[in-house]
Amino acid sequence: MKRYDVQFELSYSGSDSDDHEIDLYDISQALVGFQRSLAITTHLILNGEIITQAPALKGAQIFAFPSEEGSWKIKAGILILGTATYHIATAPNNTPLGHLVYSAYDYVISESLGFHVDYNKSLGQLYEESEKNKIKLPMVREAQLDSVIEKCTTAITEIHRPIYKTKTAQTARIHTEIDNKRIALNPTFSFDSFQYIIEEYIEDEIAVVTGFVSSYNANTYKGRIYVPEEERPISFELSENVRSEADIQLIVDSLRANALRKFEAKPIEIYCMVKRVTTKSGHLKKYQVLSASSEPFTE
Repeated sequence: MKRYDVQFELSYSGSDSDDHEIDLYDISQALVGFQRSLAITTHLILNGEIITQAPALKGAQIFAFPSEEGSWKIKAGILILGTATYHIATAPNNTPLGHLVYSAYDYVISESLGFHVDYNKSLGQLYEESEKNKIKLPMVREAQLDSVIEKCTTAITEIHRPIYKTKTAQTARIHTEIDNKRIALNPTFSFDSFQYIIEEYIEDEIAVVTGFVSSYNANTYKGRIYVPEEERPISFELSENVRSEADIQLIVDSLRANALRKFEAKPIEIYCMVKRVTTKSGHLKKYQVLSASSEPFTE
């Protein structure tokens, strides 16, 4: 039996899945999404880059285990090759690198479905503990994980397929086995979470928000801004007219100050005119930024 660094279990419940049955085409597409999201996340951790095709995964293999009795479920084990590079023991389901994969994957799935994960309290704490134990782990930045979320949107949508298409299941959960414990990732996959990931409504009203940039991707003009009123980082995308050198410099300066906050760097607050992008039920998903400034807007 191989010693896997971390294992994940995707399980469905409700409707036909409770009788160990599920639509074959739906589940085949869901498993492709499951594998793809795991592969893209794992590749980032091991290689520091974001792939677009799951077969491009390097440095690890993902194996499937047979389904078990009960609600419809399947397990996947991630075997990371060459773990000696990171000075890691080989105990099954108990490696710091396995913890890192779990924490990163939980971030990707949770944030995709509207469940906020504090990067500093999850991955940040893991890095601090590993440093104390003199264990070297590959560094994964929050901005990189946000880019993974973009690449995994279709995959995570497809995990919902048995729920929204033929409705042979009502909900799904992903669990991990690590430190000899079975731990559930934050979100439950449901028809509500499916609607959250696919629905977007742009409000007509223009609002002004203030906050601190926590991540930014120069290639996509997308990022995240921590808004105190919302008590969480919110995704944003810069409109065409907010992509000048001065605008980008303001975004990057706020991001840099935010990244250096533990070194007592002075935070840089920015002011943005935005249109809210919400789900049909009104849940805020992101901002469409129409204007950005280092000073409050005057009427």
